[in-house]
Amino acid sequence: MPSSTALVWFKRDLRLHDHAALVAAQSFEAVAAVFVIEPDWLASPECDPSHVDFGLACLQALRTGLAARGLPLWVRVGTMQQVLDDLYGAIAFTHLLSHEETGPGWTYTRDLQVAAWCRARSVQWQEFTQTGVVRRLRSRQGWAQRWNQRMDSPVVAAPERLVGGFAAAVGPVTLTLNDLPTLASLGVPTHGKNLQAAGETAAWATLESFLAGRARGYRRSLSSPLLAQTGCSRLSPHLAFGTLSMRSVHQATEAVISTTDDRSLVYALRGFTGRLRWHCHFMQKLEDEPAIEFQNFARVCDGLREGQFDTTKFTAWCQAQTGYPMVDACMRSLLATGWLNFRMRAMLVSFASYHLWLHWRETGLFLARQFLDFEPGIHWSQMQMQSGTTGINTLRIYSPTKQALDHDPEGVFIRQWLPELARVPLPLLAQPWRMSAAEQLQAGCEIGRDYPAPVVDDKVALKYAKDQLYGLRQTLEARQQAKAVHERHGSRKSGLSKTSAAGRSALAQRPVKATKTTKKKPTKKAADAAVAAALQGQLF
Repeated sequence: MPSSTALVWFKRDLRLHDHAALVAAQSFEAVAAVFVIEPDWLASPECDPSHVDFGLACLQALRTGLAARGLPLWVRVGTMQQVLDDLYGAIAFTHLLSHEETGPGWTYTRDLQVAAWCRARSVQWQEFTQTGVVRRLRSRQGWAQRWNQRMDSPVVAAPERLVGGFAAAVGPVTLTLNDLPTLASLGVPTHGKNLQAAGETAAWATLESFLAGRARGYRRSLSSPLLAQTGCSRLSPHLAFGTLSMRSVHQATEAVISTTDDRSLVYALRGFTGRLRWHCHFMQKLEDEPAIEFQNFARVCDGLREGQFDTTKFTAWCQAQTGYPMVDACMRSLLATGWLNFRMRAMLVSFASYHLWLHWRETGLFLARQFLDFEPGIHWSQMQMQSGTTGINTLRIYSPTKQALDHDPEGVFIRQWLPELARVPLPLLAQPWRMSAAEQLQAGCEIGRDYPAPVVDDKVALKYAKDQLYGLRQTLEARQQAKAVHERHGSRKSGLSKTSAAGRSALAQRPVKATKTTKKKPTKKAADAAVAAALQGQLF
């Protein structure tokens, strides 16, 4: 048995390129690799069959890539302690290598148990950073500069060869390289969603198509549920499952910005790079305060909604039966595809939180299961921000009618997902309850039968919500707590330059062609304004 053995533990980092643990493993005499499908994940309230299905597809691609480099990937089902005991008994590994993870509460508990397991056996567990999240951060001051330093550090190449060395060293019962499990063998039902392509190759293709041209319409596509389907990067599931590293995305984007003369492309990508920092900014909140997954940022909001949860309204919202077409169309789209642009996500949460007065925890769990790109740090921070419980953010109350008029003015999106409204006249499409009996008959859509009447009166519901929240925010306790929340979690002025070190050099791993035009680059002032405006919108 080799005296120096590393076990690479894959988690949400299902890639070969820019994988620090794999690179570190090259210095060991022998290497093994494992991914563990944990019962706690499958049983968690955030997990959905679509997540498992996408993860299995990523694993298949990763296993193929590792096999080509001489390293089998063991995929095991069980608790981490069970799997580690099994592998340790077979190969007596001396080091456990993995990336850091900022995940939901069950992963935090799991990692404490893994740390204790390693200490008891003198196994050295080394965790590597893969995002801008800083462990044991004392202050937000200077965080943005640290993020840029991490993202500008060199991307590490995928190892050409890794020494497995265990095929003949262990018995076939313990470490047989079994086929990947299926949803059925895991006891997971099918989902029926039309998901994005999975795996590292698909991730790079998505990034390259975005940088090669799709990004030009990024800023005008952000808010439209139709345009965003192709105009947004669509990288969020790949970042969530780690088929691309944040650093690779950052450096590929900066490389295009620094080499293209396409003014519109630069203008769009400036906004996108800002969102990459905000991705980690929100994750940092959960890292610093894991309790925000379960409790309000501002504890003065405790009890505000908890005792008033209306199951009937919740069910109508989940089943896209609220009677507000833009809300229901967005929910149906999400249920079918696992993705929705950020503004429409914010509208769904706003409607649930203010119009329906539902607590963010239950609505957040439902949405977590629907979002293929569920990222705990971003998700729970955004749920609270859109629900008005952070204490420091402006209350964002979206009017579904206005959102429909602004972002689906021709009614294409609503008619696509709500065919029962196909014949409703465009002037009434966002508010079909305003149709007269004769208009309903002509449209073949009787409100209350073919399409539900509004589940709440928006004016009455919003008056109640505003009275509750604005009244609470005027109290001394609320102001004191807001100050403390901002001190701990608020963003800081970064002073970052607009062109990073990464942008001044070509991306070594996967060069992306720049589109050449004769147009000039936007001024720094215009670029700054673009970033500031874009950050008011979505993350990806």
